[in-house]
Amino acid sequence: MSDEIEDVIIIGTGCSGLTAAIYTARANLNPLVIEGDLPGGQLTQTSEVENFPGFPEGVDGFMLMDNLRKQATRFGTRFKQALIESVDFSTSPYTLRSSSGEFKAKSVIISTGASPRLLGIPGEKEMFGGKGVTTCATCDGAFYRDMEVVVVGGGDTACEEALFLTRFCSKITLVHRRDALRASKIMADRTVGHEKIEMAWDSVVEEILSDETGNVSGVRMKNVKTGELREIECKGVFIAIGHIPNTGPFSNDIPTDENGYFVPENGSHVKTTIPGVYVSGDCADHVYRQAITAAGMGCQAAIEAERYLADSD
Repeated sequence: MSDEIEDVIIIGTGCSGLTAAIYTARANLNPLVIEGDLPGGQLTQTSEVENFPGFPEGVDGFMLMDNLRKQATRFGTRFKQALIESVDFSTSPYTLRSSSGEFKAKSVIISTGASPRLLGIPGEKEMFGGKGVTTCATCDGAFYRDMEVVVVGGGDTACEEALFLTRFCSKITLVHRRDALRASKIMADRTVGHEKIEMAWDSVVEEILSDETGNVSGVRMKNVKTGELREIECKGVFIAIGHIPNTGPFSNDIPTDENGYFVPENGSHVKTTIPGVYVSGDCADHVYRQAITAAGMGCQAAIEAERYLADSD
């Protein structure tokens, strides 16, 4: 346990947290970044990022996050490996508790991200990130131009992913365990009616198959009503069954919606009802969930924290 009171503590090292670190470090706030069990966030598991501005040829996800970390370090950011388990935001300085001790700070930026829900089936983790299994059509769809792919899910997100993929892919098979989509009627109608999308009703994916190179070659599906098994060939599998925001340790203090995402204060993207405590990135954004929007929120949170500390002083 340290008695030192930090000006700002940033929780999370994805695009949002590291951008916040760069901005607060350049403002001479000497930020401390708490990194959890996946330093760098989800992008470290992505082989190539083509839609982050400034990289016309694309950039390896791990390299992008490593560069952001180096940039934050250059301006004086410090890093500590820990998992925040609980907080006390009742009085300032605020207290963050972890298995390795307590931290105290005048301001806190929470950038803990969200974890994609996965199916938990054979082949999924082995081919996740660069080998054909992904959770983001916007990020990876262009890699599957003129190829056949599978989308798993039945809500608005799955429909949006499938419709987006029609811009690139020759065929999309949408696998849903029921006989009707849970998506809004307009999204469901667009999806079912699209000539490139084939529906696999009453079905679940039981295994993701690989070729000799270790990349996706197809899926094995089961009809939940008849028990029939069948295999279809594809080059990509897009899991679209939602995300789990990493907001648990803070949900008693900061309002969340029905899905667990932080709800910022009215009129702000990053402010909370607690002075000096801010949220940014995928833990507070269930709409866009892009690296660049997360970075933008990290910038906003950092500037708000800087202004708060200046006013407090």
